[in-house]
Amino acid sequence: MTDLPPLDQAEVRRRQRSRALVTALILGGLVVLFYAISIAKML
Repeated sequence: MTDLPPLDQAEVRRRQRSRALVTALILGGLVVLFYAISIAKML
């Protein structure tokens, strides 16, 4: 990684954390959706 000022590094970390949270929420939503579809097909 390039030598960024500490403020820029903090901003990069904040963006990475935000992106990871969004990705986790989308993945969790897909898991719930697939589970619900599977249960609906069994009924």
